[in-house]
Amino acid sequence: MTRPFLKMNGLGNDFIVVEARGDSGPFRPDTAMVRALANRETGIGCDQLIAVEPSVDGDAFMRIWNADGDEVAACGNATRCVGWLLLKASGRDSVLIDTLAGQLKATSSDLDRVTVDMGAPRLGWAQIPLSEEMDTRGIELQVGPIDAPVLHTPGCVNMGNPHVIFFVSDIATAPVTEVGPMIERHMLFPEGVNVGFAQILAADRIRFRVWERGVGVTRACGTGACAALVAAHRRGLTERKATIVMDGGELEIDWRAEDGHVLMTGDVAVEYTGRLP
Repeated sequence: MTRPFLKMNGLGNDFIVVEARGDSGPFRPDTAMVRALANRETGIGCDQLIAVEPSVDGDAFMRIWNADGDEVAACGNATRCVGWLLLKASGRDSVLIDTLAGQLKATSSDLDRVTVDMGAPRLGWAQIPLSEEMDTRGIELQVGPIDAPVLHTPGCVNMGNPHVIFFVSDIATAPVTEVGPMIERHMLFPEGVNVGFAQILAADRIRFRVWERGVGVTRACGTGACAALVAAHRRGLTERKATIVMDGGELEIDWRAEDGHVLMTGDVAVEYTGRLP
């Protein structure tokens, strides 16, 4: 029996979303299957593979695999996509989605745009995690010569997954593909890290690109956008609310002062339906 799927994307960050509730039964692909499905030449192609599973406390549990086959705890844009599905199916204006990173709430007053409460960012060095104690507003890491580094003193934020954010003067010349894979597996990050590059355009606007852990360059990254805003505000570079401009489009990020939660709002798109080979 083949299994139906939806191909969805959040600002070009694309996913294969598989139903794993009810009659569909559990879906637990091995690493080889995830890589085969994610392959853009010979498979369906995606940044992440998502399974929507039953949940005891929420409306569904979302399981996430990166394109390299590794299971990960969080994906912001995928949460918006799954939230859209659950909101549309239930007819309600809010749903709860369980993940390995915790329970997230998705809401919408307009089903073309979904808001996810990503919870509070984790900012301690051991929460990122880093391999040694450092101030995560600007860690001791640089790229290039000691006396003239190309990049240096990035901020670190965990939004359910680890992010390091380099601040650059021109995103067009940022060495995303050169530095990204080098920092992703740097010994300072025992669980690996998503590598972001942020250019501050204004106090309420950030241009952002990212090398995603286990994926590579993606057109958008929801948790990365959240991390960029948090890292920028902690450095006094922006307000607590800003538009994050990525290759695939824009997200509105709001780091609320009242409870410390980060809200992420953006568009969702369904590309097509199919059945897994």
